[in-house]
Amino acid sequence: MDFLISPAFAQGGAGAGGGIMPTLIMVGLFFVFMYFMIIRPQMKRAKEHKKLLESLDKGSEIVTSGGLAGKIRQVGENFLVVEVADGVEIRIQKNAVTSVVPKGTLESL
Repeated sequence: MDFLISPAFAQGGAGAGGGIMPTLIMVGLFFVFMYFMIIRPQMKRAKEHKKLLESLDKGSEIVTSGGLAGKIRQVGENFLVVEVADGVEIRIQKNAVTSVVPKGTLESL
């Protein structure tokens, strides 16, 4: 049957791949990309949030991650006492504060 179809033999041509160096370069570029796109911005946001928490003082008007808005009445090490309405005070963790709003904002709501 060899007279109808000629047999195909593997040629002893070039090697199979580019080696380990291109792979290592691609992995390195991936980690550099991940650092600049994910890790570095997250560290920047964490630093800004820590700075915000350190700047909290009595009388500041804040908004929490749960959407509560109020005025700080007492500042503790880990907790804040926040007045959310006349005579209504709640205790929240400092980490729950997402932003400080300008003074007088709560009265305009």
